[in-house]
Amino acid sequence: MTRFNLPKVTHPAILMLVCLTLLSTTLAAQETVKIEGLIKGRSGDNMIVQTTDNPDLVVELTDGTDVAQLQGMFKARNKKMSMAALIPGLAVKVEGYYHETRLIARTVRFKGDDLKQAAAIQAGMHETQQQAQQNTAELEKHNAELKAQNEALQQHQEAIAANKAAVDAAVARFGQLDDYYIMDEVTVYFDNGKTAVDPKYNSQLLALTEKAKTVNGYMIEVRGYASVTGSAAMNQKLSEDRANNVTNILIQQGKVPLTRMLAPGAMGESEQVGNAKSTEGQAENRRVVVRVLQNKAIAGA
Repeated sequence: MTRFNLPKVTHPAILMLVCLTLLSTTLAAQETVKIEGLIKGRSGDNMIVQTTDNPDLVVELTDGTDVAQLQGMFKARNKKMSMAALIPGLAVKVEGYYHETRLIARTVRFKGDDLKQAAAIQAGMHETQQQAQQNTAELEKHNAELKAQNEALQQHQEAIAANKAAVDAAVARFGQLDDYYIMDEVTVYFDNGKTAVDPKYNSQLLALTEKAKTVNGYMIEVRGYASVTGSAAMNQKLSEDRANNVTNILIQQGKVPLTRMLAPGAMGESEQVGNAKSTEGQAENRRVVVRVLQNKAIAGA
């Protein structure tokens, strides 16, 4: 606060002249300024107002700042309002005076319609922010799930590679044997165009696996076949899927180690055992043959 050293005067006229001079100096320093603009933001007692001359004018609100809403047809009446009504997006008229670079507000006026519009904008922004936060949370969740799926896929691929290596090793070992005995055999039949294993065969397949475990050095061979009905490519695929489905039962339910399994054979239309021109013969050809094998050299040993 500026201090003024008053000269010691005793004459009333001179004293009055000095007081008037000081008062005019103070009023000149607090010359009233009027601005119009849009509130950009609030921070404590300050609000940032965008005007045509200044995009970031700092307006300071004090305990003495008079905030009111203009009412009436000619906007001549003022309705006392809380400073909480001064929200971003609100168009305001401010009267006050400058102190350094800040505008100290004496009065702040705004229209009711402008307040409603600003409130609507704020509500929309809040909803948009909530949606953005929700979208961000969902995106992070999706990324986490995707990462977990990628890790699971990598583990699955590694398991497949390990299984393939085990099967290849078993095939190579079996390929070194000159001859073998068929220790047991089960045939699974399929409906036309179908690859799913009828549950009635499960008990036969599981019994086969139990018997196989009693055979020294056993191997299990699975071969899938199809009838000649349809295209050769389709029948090749049918025989492959049938062999794979039976193999899955042997491994998953029968607990047969992969090292004991020969790679499933897809024989397609080859080795037709039934009359391909009859319904009964075609049914006999839609099959998977499962055999328990033992190499003669191992049996002899």
